[in-house]
Amino acid sequence: MAELWLVRHAQAAFGTENYDRLTELGWRQSRWLGEHFAERGIAFDRVARGTLRRHEETLAGICEALGPVPAAEPDAGLNEYDAESLLRAHTGLAEVRRGGDRREHFRVLREALYAWTEGALDARGTEPYEAFVAFRRRVMTALAEVRSSGARRVLMVSSGGPISLILAEVLGMPMRGVVDLNLRTRNTGVTEFHFNERAIHCVGFNAVPHLDRPDRPDVVTYS
Repeated sequence: MAELWLVRHAQAAFGTENYDRLTELGWRQSRWLGEHFAERGIAFDRVARGTLRRHEETLAGICEALGPVPAAEPDAGLNEYDAESLLRAHTGLAEVRRGGDRREHFRVLREALYAWTEGALDARGTEPYEAFVAFRRRVMTALAEVRSSGARRVLMVSSGGPISLILAEVLGMPMRGVVDLNLRTRNTGVTEFHFNERAIHCVGFNAVPHLDRPDRPDVVTYS
């Protein structure tokens, strides 16, 4: 069976004016993942990524350590949902506060995501339930393109939402499960699938062997 290695982007600049960029730790996380692939002799014959800056920079960091890979195919189908629109719709606030209490931020985001996936969010024209249907469709289309490509080992760099949606679909989970998986995905966490034209199976979720080392304390992050 062919292999799909689905990687969440490295740590981005949460709580700043521009979240969509890697922190210095994020760059190190991505390079460490590239080193891990190189050490294991893992080579890819197809590479895809979302079109966000944090996806591009994560792939660049991986390649710095891994070496050349096939030219990446930017695919907006792998981009994250619009979290700020969801939070505005859920809270009724015109602006989303940056910084502040991280735990409270993700508590409110979880509530907004539950409502969104269940069609209960009054989105006021920003991210209605139809947008969740569209999000689901574009992510699964990106997956279908990879499965039909004939590639034997694929690297995809995306975000927690698309990765969690794919996993929930493969495992037959309710869409509420997308939210629970999403908020536990780790930066540069690797989710691995084996697939052919008939079936797709998850063989690993959210693994960070490149970070789980005694000489790298406090480098596992979630945002």
